[in-house]
Amino acid sequence: MDIAPVSVTRTLTLELIDATGTATTLAAELFYDKSDPYAVAAYFRSGDDIPVRWVFARDLLAEGLYEPTGDGDVHVWPCLDARGRAVVIIELSSPDGEALLQASSAEVCEFLLRAEAVVPKGTEAAHLDVDNALARLFS
Repeated sequence: MDIAPVSVTRTLTLELIDATGTATTLAAELFYDKSDPYAVAAYFRSGDDIPVRWVFARDLLAEGLYEPTGDGDVHVWPCLDARGRAVVIIELSSPDGEALLQASSAEVCEFLLRAEAVVPKGTEAAHLDVDNALARLFS
């Protein structure tokens, strides 16, 4: 009997940084599922009942803990907050606007370690159901 988890969820309190540098608290949830082994979903809640969802590469988030990374709509880089604590900055861009988010590096790292326990880095391809993905794509 396989009792290993198939997904990981982590609730975070982020800071949304505006153009003046003012931080506003924002609730978020990171989600990882072995059925989509290369991706992390982030759900942001701002007061509406419907969260805003962004999906990006797990590797992008992991690499962004240590060095600036990203191309296109998502950029991630390490930084220190105003109190000198390690944080990761996540910049999201869309035609509707941009968001600059700050998260605790320790909390993001803990999430990624739990995700790696579900699907170890380098074994993602073994967890892909290509037939199912193609069937959904062409239906």
